[in-house]
Amino acid sequence: MVKKDPSPFSPFELFAIDGLLDDEERAIRQTVRRFCDDRIRPHIADWFEEAAIPAADLSLELGALGLLGMHLDGYGCAGTSATAYGLACLELEAADSGVRSLVSVQGSLAMFALHRFGSDEHKQEWLPRMAAGEAIGCFGLTEADFGSDPGGMRTQAKLDGPDWVVNGSKMWITNGSVAEVAVVWARTGHGIRGFVVPTATPGFSAPEIKHKMSLRASVTSELVLDEVRLPASAMLPEAQGLSGPLACLSEARFGIVFGALGAARDCLETTIAYAGQREIFGKPLSAYQITQQKLADMTLELGKGMLLALHLGRLKDAGAMRGEQVSLGKLNNVREALAIARECRTILAANGVTLEYPLLRHANNLESVLTYEGTSEVHQLIIGQAVTGESAFR
Repeated sequence: MVKKDPSPFSPFELFAIDGLLDDEERAIRQTVRRFCDDRIRPHIADWFEEAAIPAADLSLELGALGLLGMHLDGYGCAGTSATAYGLACLELEAADSGVRSLVSVQGSLAMFALHRFGSDEHKQEWLPRMAAGEAIGCFGLTEADFGSDPGGMRTQAKLDGPDWVVNGSKMWITNGSVAEVAVVWARTGHGIRGFVVPTATPGFSAPEIKHKMSLRASVTSELVLDEVRLPASAMLPEAQGLSGPLACLSEARFGIVFGALGAARDCLETTIAYAGQREIFGKPLSAYQITQQKLADMTLELGKGMLLALHLGRLKDAGAMRGEQVSLGKLNNVREALAIARECRTILAANGVTLEYPLLRHANNLESVLTYEGTSEVHQLIIGQAVTGESAFR
């Protein structure tokens, strides 16, 4: 009888991932993992079941750890590397995609938009409070009829004397109902522009979207702007046209490249542990060839995805990453993470559909991650354009 290896490898150990990280990156990863173990994992099944999350409290705790806008410089932001930010996203999403979404929308969409395109006044007013988690932000680009085609947006901003008056609505906005500030993109007479909208402004409302089957531990809202009057200074001065919001989306997509792997890793590690303890026909489920085949294939895809993510992180830190390369990472890693979550569920069988285990929760969440910040089809077309030189979007 073949003896069981007394010290089996974890999936990332098999790929020697730790040797590719520096001391700071490993320390940040461990800090975030410890926070998730202590603060998120004991409650996440209940938050998911109840479709409620203590966003304000978590925001303060995440801010205290330096995780909000952590890859940005100045204004109270930690100024870490992009790779370290990606590793933090991985650990957050290993707990739940909703928690990672809170952090990435805050840092890579709302804060990044202000940091990259805002005035000095915008940055001074909002970024320190957002980095500390004292103010939550959201990002209003998607509309009910314009997701993959944001250039078709109907939200409009018109000048009325010295002020801008904004009318329209946005849909599927993470953090919307708990945000103190929204970065809203609207059509003007001079193209698409971004506006900094305090959510207490008259005419602004953010009804929460209920009855979700995915990202239940996350606040998702509609934004309604009804004659919202803003001063001229509310416009982001450095963003004109779609290049502004698309640059923000690229930032968010980078975090997802890493984050999705966290959900996949959590599923795979849970499944390996379960299969080693679950006996069937007199021996552990993990001792069967078909189970090992599934685990081997999932380990391979997880490790390949991690190597791709780290490569993109190094490119980004060197200022050499292209938007098309982010699409490679987002398309591959989310698609494979979802496949891993589903396959893991088959190994746990009926136990896999309960909230006692994270598998179906991760799979449900990843259905949203697969779609937001660019659907798989959009990323396929971006990659297709890169390798053919032909645009299939129009």
